[in-house]
Amino acid sequence: MRRQANPLALDPIPATKPVEWRPKLARQKGATKHAALTERIIADIDAGILKPTDRMPTHRDLARELGLSVQTVSLSYKEAERLGYLSGEIGRGTFVKARVTDRAGRMMLDHSPNEVLDLSIIRGVYLDAHENASREIFREMAEGDVAGFMRPCRPIAGLDRHRETARTWLRGLGVAAGAERILVTNGAAHAIFLALSCIIRSGDVVLCENLTDHGIIGLSNILGFSLKGLPTDNEGLLPDALEAACAAGGVRALVLIPTLNNPTGHVAGAARRREIAAIADRYGVFVIEDEVYRPIIEEDLPSISEMLPDLGFFVTSFTKAVLTGLRVGYLVVPPAYSIRAASILRVSSWSGTYLAAEIATRWVEDGTALRLLDIQRDEARARQSIATEILGDHIASSHPLSLCAWLKVPAHWTEEGLVRSLANQNIAVTPSEPFIAGPAHGGGIRICLGGRMSHASLTKALITVHQAFEQLPPVYDIGSIG
Repeated sequence: MRRQANPLALDPIPATKPVEWRPKLARQKGATKHAALTERIIADIDAGILKPTDRMPTHRDLARELGLSVQTVSLSYKEAERLGYLSGEIGRGTFVKARVTDRAGRMMLDHSPNEVLDLSIIRGVYLDAHENASREIFREMAEGDVAGFMRPCRPIAGLDRHRETARTWLRGLGVAAGAERILVTNGAAHAIFLALSCIIRSGDVVLCENLTDHGIIGLSNILGFSLKGLPTDNEGLLPDALEAACAAGGVRALVLIPTLNNPTGHVAGAARRREIAAIADRYGVFVIEDEVYRPIIEEDLPSISEMLPDLGFFVTSFTKAVLTGLRVGYLVVPPAYSIRAASILRVSSWSGTYLAAEIATRWVEDGTALRLLDIQRDEARARQSIATEILGDHIASSHPLSLCAWLKVPAHWTEEGLVRSLANQNIAVTPSEPFIAGPAHGGGIRICLGGRMSHASLTKALITVHQAFEQLPPVYDIGSIG
């Protein structure tokens, strides 16, 4: 079993020097000085002049350099932080925030499956069993009465039968909730958006792991909250770091992936989950528990949100565990938030999609969901075994049931150079940029092992990845070799 800590992510936070950045401000008539500086900060980040995790000049130093007041610089930094471009770290300074950029999106999404073997997108495995199960349910639904799930447009939170079946599925994940607390959503990402929208206002501080799903980073930009990444080990979020952040004050919520974190694959044990819940409870911090991968794990692990009846939001879905195209999620909310969550659901998408929820409900009822889940586990183990055999010590962290692996970048390569080299060999992978939520991220490359892919195709691709890691790069991609 390979479930190591990412040694890069565990290193102490380096004492970085502020970036040497001296902007020229172009003030338009009627514009304030702080607005001009904010525009220049945003423009230089978008242009790549200021890069993710760069430490900005101190307020005082930049004010002196530009002939501005410290207050003007402070206002600009605060506005850029509100807009999702900067992140203030108490006692350390202000850093350029990693964003889900167009470039990163192209790396992950814009590849034709006929041209590129895509290891950049995390998804469930897809075999003939999934194809056959889909065709069978389509035939069954086509030949039966569909009015019960095609005609209604209420309840907003989901049809009664769908929510009752959700209770059954959730009990298997250690969550006991009445139907009135459950909302059927269009996948886990939708559920996380709803949960955050219930409790977060622009400018609030939300904590997460230093390396986290890029969807959370994207939501920070959309909803305007300040996302602060915390250090991790091989069980995920470090309780001491969480305690320190909460003690500093101003923290509204914690979003975490305690099971098979994306991208590192770590799994928090029972004791770690209890520690996190106790800290959140002590400081009154909401916890949004993203357990989209939880069904895959057979270990009996407690739910953090179950320990926080007034503060915990539980999220899961079928997309990673059962079938990628089955975009059905369940959101469990604290009792006080059931009406608020349903109202946000109504204005964002009216409701979850009843047709997809009907498929999920039937598959839970007839055992198909569990059967496909068993196939997912078996295939994940097989693919992880192939990855471990071929890539060996290049794997920084993973898990036998994970759908991805996090790889260390050799010292003689840069991330960008390695990604480009693999792309030239028709293999798409994802660098660290989309997952960075804090300065001490360490870096790395994620490879994904799901989707419809034979063992032979995967083996061939991973051999190519291994060969690329072992080779010396072109001179313009050299990292730290002499």
